[in-house]
Amino acid sequence: TGVEFLFSCSRTDAMKTEVATFCAIGAGCAAWTFVAPSVSASEGNQVARHLRAAQPTQAAQAPGANAAVVLGSAAVGAMAAATKRQSRTQRKARGGARGGFETLKSEEIFTEAKDLMPGGVSSPVRAFKSVGGNPVVFDRVKGAYAWDVDGNQYVDYVGTWGPAIIGHADDKVLKALSTQMEKGTSFGAPCALENELAKMVIDAVPSVEMVRFTNSGTEACMGMLRLVRAFTKRDVVVKFEGCYHGHGDAFLVQAGSGVATLGLPDSPGVPKGATTSTLCAEYNNLESVEELLKNNEVAAVILEPVVGNSGFIPPTKEFLVGLRELTTKYGALLVFDEVMTGFRIAYGGAQEHFGVTPDVTTMGKVIGGGLPVGAYGGRKDIMEMVAPAGPMYQAGTLSGNPLAMTAGIETLKRLKEPGSYEYLDKITGKLINGILDAAKEHGHQVCGGHISGMFGFFFCEGPVTCFADATKSDTEKFAKWHRMMLQKGIYLAPSQYEAGFTSLAHTEEDIDRTIAAAKEVFAAL
Repeated sequence: TGVEFLFSCSRTDAMKTEVATFCAIGAGCAAWTFVAPSVSASEGNQVARHLRAAQPTQAAQAPGANAAVVLGSAAVGAMAAATKRQSRTQRKARGGARGGFETLKSEEIFTEAKDLMPGGVSSPVRAFKSVGGNPVVFDRVKGAYAWDVDGNQYVDYVGTWGPAIIGHADDKVLKALSTQMEKGTSFGAPCALENELAKMVIDAVPSVEMVRFTNSGTEACMGMLRLVRAFTKRDVVVKFEGCYHGHGDAFLVQAGSGVATLGLPDSPGVPKGATTSTLCAEYNNLESVEELLKNNEVAAVILEPVVGNSGFIPPTKEFLVGLRELTTKYGALLVFDEVMTGFRIAYGGAQEHFGVTPDVTTMGKVIGGGLPVGAYGGRKDIMEMVAPAGPMYQAGTLSGNPLAMTAGIETLKRLKEPGSYEYLDKITGKLINGILDAAKEHGHQVCGGHISGMFGFFFCEGPVTCFADATKSDTEKFAKWHRMMLQKGIYLAPSQYEAGFTSLAHTEEDIDRTIAAAKEVFAAL
């Protein structure tokens, strides 16, 4: 005979108990299980403000968590099935507690997606190819947290790959977007919001006197490339091994001395002619740059001032200063691709942080506040080459659309508040040091670092100063570590060669939880 009990626990009851009683009834066996779930506060207003981040913050809870259903069955098979159903309910009630990580819905959705989209994703790294397993499918985000379709909750250190610097779905940004949506989502005509965001960018970024908005970082880099060639009347550009500037043909040159020297394309479909004018140098190596400048009429030297697309690789101050001097000496332009670092490591980007001013800057991510956006800007005499002011053509249907401009404006307003970047530096430093200490404690070789709200680490002894150093990382160990951290509710970039990001919404409690998880995982790895 099967017996089923319902046991409810109020939200204010902090009891967490599990008692199993097995009683023999005749020739059969009945299993009675009583479970009271751990209590989790209502999600409420989860966006933590950096000025009150030291205050304790309760963990967010997935919707629909009110009670646990306790099932018992006399038949052993029925008991197992009931226990499985009960476990699912428990996990949802806990907002994705880690006791038995389950991603059935994510698996179903991703399996279907692979028949609908190449690799099942709209951008390759999301497919988890380099870390193994299938990706979790997100359902919603708020503050520092993400929830997948199975109800699992994560502390998110990807932040939509950088834009969510003030936290996901910020209330003020959402309110401003709602107001703007009533006026329209796209004009295809000039709007005052473009002026407002342009002035904020020009005021903040040392190199920018004029700016052109686009719809993505890739589009911004494509426009920038055409611009530097038009302005200098030269074709050759120098990039660096491991630096990424979008998927434009001219930038898809493989990082590596032999292939880089030949200018071979890094993707099928890219004509050899598209990359023969793209030369590669070694990051943090001025001699490799000067050798190329001496022997070629170079239009521009283009780099990520802090590498984020090969993992986190900071420059030396001497390297950036040297690039400024060399490009001036040989008549080339210096371009900082600040799609990732712009408004991320300082309000004025890497050029403010390091005190080195390029001629042209590309931007994206943060300046759109989570909506699709890109931009390139620079000295006025260079930017006046861009149509319709000049002959260099570039256009975009949705460029400068009012929603992206609105989200960008509200995000930059928040970042200008006193203490924003100090707080990002504080929590990110605590995070990366905690992870590195945990690795060392358990005998793993891991190196890394951070600047403000951008961080990264490599599973190797280090130091890592260029892409060649980064390739020495133990990517198999990283993949295992990544999966184990995911199962503990920590969402990190699914690649050893991607930087991580914190936000103003991350709390000290979030950082402590992450470090504790890292200690457990390193101990078991």
